[in-house]
Amino acid sequence: MALFVYITAPDAACAEALGRMLLDRRLVACVNILPPVRSLYWWNGAIESGEETAFIAKTEGDRFEALAAAVRAAHPYECPCIVALPVERATPDFRDWIMTVTRPESVA
Repeated sequence: MALFVYITAPDAACAEALGRMLLDRRLVACVNILPPVRSLYWWNGAIESGEETAFIAKTEGDRFEALAAAVRAAHPYECPCIVALPVERATPDFRDWIMTVTRPESVA
């Protein structure tokens, strides 16, 4: 099953670095970096706010744990947002592309 994994980063440079690392390791087929977003959230008992850059990584379901571990190891946040959403429907060629290029032996 294909997944879209939503991840936030403190800025575009960090999002790009994380995305390139995931691509280099073939943990994702594609990363879409979104414009900055304003986030409001609870942290350490208080409501905080700040600007972040979100990105969506497209991957195969069996790559999620390795993806999450890689992001946690390289991410500057203590508790990074790493949320997987299943792709319930996709064109067969797009789904197959994700499955093919996230294989470590792939030459895409």
